[in-house]
Amino acid sequence: MGLTHCFVLVIFLQWSYVKGDCGVVSKSEWDGLNPVHVQYLPRPVDLVIIQHTVTPTCNTDQRCAERVRSIQNYHMETRNFWDIGYNFIVGGNGKVYEGAGWLHVGAHTRGYNNRALGIAFIGNFNNDQVKRSMIDAVKALLNCGVRNGHLTSDYHVVAHRQLANLDSPGRKLYNEIRSWPNWLEDVSSIRN
Repeated sequence: MGLTHCFVLVIFLQWSYVKGDCGVVSKSEWDGLNPVHVQYLPRPVDLVIIQHTVTPTCNTDQRCAERVRSIQNYHMETRNFWDIGYNFIVGGNGKVYEGAGWLHVGAHTRGYNNRALGIAFIGNFNNDQVKRSMIDAVKALLNCGVRNGHLTSDYHVVAHRQLANLDSPGRKLYNEIRSWPNWLEDVSSIRN
């Protein structure tokens, strides 16, 4: 194998490692828009903020892709965000959708965007029951994030409501994530 081939292989492997899809539905697969600007997130990240979208749920691949596109349109056209605000979005079909992703700063929690991943569950979990498939998908994403170097092994999971005066991620999802092994009850050590 020539030097050029070796160089190309090394670049591809590095890109694959950093991209680390983790089974995520890519922006191209859900027909998302490219961001108008990006800022890179320092990695590995040690904070994951769980939230909900307070939108209708979705249960099929088609409906979830439509819902994610709708959220991105709202964020970019109405809120003037550079991209969809969440790093990842999970649908009722049990799939995780790429938002800002592992590498880019999102716009999900004022004061924490530059150091945390925001993961949003599609629905209103004050009303909706959280599906086991959604929980399992996010847990698999987080495990993959640790394996691929995107998350520290001792990362913390917190609820959006702990850092902002909101109900997010809703009572039912909040109750669920409080049982996760990386849950951080007392956020005083990470508060801005």
